[in-house]
Amino acid sequence: MTAGMVDDNADFSTYLQFRQRTQVAHRERDVSERYLLQVRNRRGDPVPDAEVAVQAASGAAMWARTDAAGRAWLHPRAFDPSGSAVYEVAVRKNGQQGTTFLRRGQKSAVDLVIDETAAPQRARLDLVFLIDATGSMGDEIGKLKASLRSIANEVARLPSRPDTCFGLVAYRDRGDEFLVRRHDFTNDLGAFQSVLDALQANAGGDYPEAMNEALHETVHRLSWRGTGATRMVVLLADAPPHLDYGGPQYDEDMMVALGKGIKVFSVGASGLDKQGEYIQRQIAQYTGGRFVFLTYREARNPASGPGRETVHDVSNYSVQTLDRLVVRLVSEELAKLPKAG
Repeated sequence: MTAGMVDDNADFSTYLQFRQRTQVAHRERDVSERYLLQVRNRRGDPVPDAEVAVQAASGAAMWARTDAAGRAWLHPRAFDPSGSAVYEVAVRKNGQQGTTFLRRGQKSAVDLVIDETAAPQRARLDLVFLIDATGSMGDEIGKLKASLRSIANEVARLPSRPDTCFGLVAYRDRGDEFLVRRHDFTNDLGAFQSVLDALQANAGGDYPEAMNEALHETVHRLSWRGTGATRMVVLLADAPPHLDYGGPQYDEDMMVALGKGIKVFSVGASGLDKQGEYIQRQIAQYTGGRFVFLTYREARNPASGPGRETVHDVSNYSVQTLDRLVVRLVSEELAKLPKAG
């Protein structure tokens, strides 16, 4: 099973063009204006997993956590459509705090230095697989079951030797055997493999599924570790969420995910339509993740076998097997962390 990947934050103008030409139903959050926040300590080292609060005098506010490189993307229009001119940016970690200001229209990044002097520790990784478990996802779930141990072993051998915990959230839709099932974090790979092996692809009637509810469960109900962890979600789905249901909405929970330092890496499985692609890319871009998509020998024929072609609106991508790509994403995130010892 092969896959490609695009980084919509790295190629932001291309992403905005994709958004403009793709007219589908979605939950609107305006990310067209953005600013990069970079947090460092007095030695010049990046400060990862620092809490960030961005507030306007009007009371409009957003929250984020810096990533492994000490960075966070700030999108004022996504949380403050009224358009305040100035925002206070407060950053805190390990009892140390710094404050600066973001002025709308400034061209430079927002740089902030705090007196954070804690020695880097061994990397901690919280890795969640968020999976559409309806009937059309059998091949993708089967591949994940078969490759989990190799993924885990390769991650364990990375230079940072991360302390890794795995979590699983599976979802179907209303009227199915279950709506959402979650299995909280464990560092017991054998136990997690057993949980994954028990997951079967089944049911699912109409095209959209319960992604909203599942993302909400993932962000709010799992026991994410506190300060100092790298938090990643691999979302594997071939359909968009129901936008006609009440209850949780993906745009609200992707904003909460940023506040908790959770990056979502959305994987578009076979059959994902334009609406599904748009929403998966929304979630990945806002949380600082990436959009991953399965590729085939013939773009519109998954039965044609692994290849380089895709139906998605992407360009300039390389192709790897999906399991290798997951390891690459983890490796690149952990490589940004300050070196321990």
